[in-house]
Amino acid sequence: MPKAPVKRFRRLPDDEQSRMIEMAWEDRTPFEAIETLFGLAEPDVIEVMRHQLKPASFRLWRKRVTGRATKHQALRSPDVLRGYCPTQYKR
Repeated sequence: MPKAPVKRFRRLPDDEQSRMIEMAWEDRTPFEAIETLFGLAEPDVIEVMRHQLKPASFRLWRKRVTGRATKHQALRSPDVLRGYCPTQYKR
């Protein structure tokens, strides 16, 4: 039985599901941008990715994004502006 974040993800239209996974996969898109657009916080995105990716792909993705400054807005340099604008990713 899928958890609540996966159920919310499945209710999204196919194109938005694809976009959310693409944004999660990108190194420079912060989790906060995904939360703003899709209402899924970082733990929810992790759960969705765990469910959507093959196990080896999920492990590689988690290893890559864990602690990555570009994926976590709070760890970013103040000079990086990408991801701060809520209208950057239009629906």
